[in-house]
Amino acid sequence: MVHLLIAAALAAAPVNAPPASADAEPAMFVVRDADTTIYLFGTFHALDAKTQWFNRQVSDAFENSNELVLETLIPEGPAIPGQPGLPIRAPSVTPSASFLATTRMAINAGQSQGMQVGNGADMVLRHLAEAEGKPVEGLETLEFQLNMFNSMPAAAAPAPANAQVGTPAPTPPMESLSKTMSAMQSAWKRGDQSVFVRMLDQLRQNSPDTYRMMFTERNARWADWIAARMRTPGTVFVAVGAGHLAGKDSLLVRLAEKGIGSSRVD
Repeated sequence: MVHLLIAAALAAAPVNAPPASADAEPAMFVVRDADTTIYLFGTFHALDAKTQWFNRQVSDAFENSNELVLETLIPEGPAIPGQPGLPIRAPSVTPSASFLATTRMAINAGQSQGMQVGNGADMVLRHLAEAEGKPVEGLETLEFQLNMFNSMPAAAAPAPANAQVGTPAPTPPMESLSKTMSAMQSAWKRGDQSVFVRMLDQLRQNSPDTYRMMFTERNARWADWIAARMRTPGTVFVAVGAGHLAGKDSLLVRLAEKGIGSSRVD
């Protein structure tokens, strides 16, 4: 299953970004008090296998953490026949036809750029944690996420352009999404949050209800969870989509409103 931000790219205009360098430095932040440290790592759910992103900075934070917290725990297992990327151990909620279509398009677009869910940061971190015996939990259930997608308003269709001689043909949706995902992956590898800020702004303008449900409301709930977790001593590695750590409604902003400051780990 693709990351929510990748699926949301269907509702946003393509972004342009230079190629990523060989050494990835994805963005990571930290919040802490006297006896609690919480790392906030921005993930990309489907990645190619060309770049090593689990560098010393990320590795040290992960190894020093007592537990891993992801957005959700995706059931693992063979794919449902005809539904690549969806596991056989499916949740009780039935995905809508529009969600399945969006997921298939995003998966196909990602695969055209060499991206695989198995290489995604979330999956890699989960497998490492499980191999080391670290507890792994999700901020949300998969059923919640599917219900959220099923209740989202349909994206408004773009107005047809007036046909004129010499007007370039519009970019096919698959090609446009493929380029967008490639640019987003490159930005993630560089730790460049500005690309995600622009995409989030476009999503907010094009579909404010979708933006509210996917980002504003969830970031607020996750900030509540982190604020409560800060009352328990220990070190936690929280990995959520990079888009949740960018923009004016980010998880970092919601934490700051609660008096919980964050700093980027360099």
